[in-house]
Amino acid sequence: MDSKTLQELEAKAKKLMGFETDKKITWCGNCGNYAIHNALARALVLENFERKDFVMCFDVGCSGNGSDKFEAFTIHGLHGRVLSLAAGAALANSKVKVIAEAGDGATFSEGVSHLVHAVRNNYPVMFIHHNNENYGLTTGQASALTRCGVKMLGTPEGVMVEPINSLDFVLGLKPSFVARGFSGDVDHMTELFRAGLKHKGFAFIEVLQACPTYNRLTPDAWYAERVRNVEDLKSYDRTDLWAARKIVQDVDKEIYIGLLYENPEKKDFVSLLKSREGAVTTPVEEVKHYDVRGLI
Repeated sequence: MDSKTLQELEAKAKKLMGFETDKKITWCGNCGNYAIHNALARALVLENFERKDFVMCFDVGCSGNGSDKFEAFTIHGLHGRVLSLAAGAALANSKVKVIAEAGDGATFSEGVSHLVHAVRNNYPVMFIHHNNENYGLTTGQASALTRCGVKMLGTPEGVMVEPINSLDFVLGLKPSFVARGFSGDVDHMTELFRAGLKHKGFAFIEVLQACPTYNRLTPDAWYAERVRNVEDLKSYDRTDLWAARKIVQDVDKEIYIGLLYENPEKKDFVSLLKSREGAVTTPVEEVKHYDVRGLI
């Protein structure tokens, strides 16, 4: 390894460590959040993001506890409302990349209406959906994605209602970018996050995440036996919406991960606004200051 390459690696390592805070990490041992946190930091470094280039919006839940673990501009929002928060940030300042994170409870129950319109409007946001199939922070209640038969604290006899197929739900809204990763594969997640950071519209990235404390049905080993990389399908066309909807139907035996669907032709919300045509400044730069001392 030559000295130039070594210096570049050392610089990246230093930058990676610079995204860490001194806050104590309180996730359970073997929680998938460690891997997601690491993969996102790697992606930001590899895509040459500085702190000034992005803002992170966190929902309430185990994933939301990452808000003080990232040395960056972070906002911890209300339960289920992170996508409306992220949309506002993205529309106010399109010069920064907005990253949002939330769990399956917040996304598909409290915040499902926000998800619908975030996808429809194609807001310029990268959204990481932490799917551990339960409400982990409130000690293991079933979510809308918990599988039938799974016993949770709130459903000791087992979940009786069929879960929502999260990716089929999102694909039914005609999105511009849908991907799925697995918390047991940091390298693969890193590449998905890099693609999401470069996407100009709404990038929905689901991470199948182990919850070692409250959902022991689907640990990393369970997923490792079942996940398949969509890139191994030689004839797969990720611009084919119906092919994507077909491939996400199986969530039990062959679970495909990777960039499953992409529509690069779909314009993001900001590009559709007639009122912003020709604008060279962002709304946040156009805010004027008024002296209100005379009114007080």
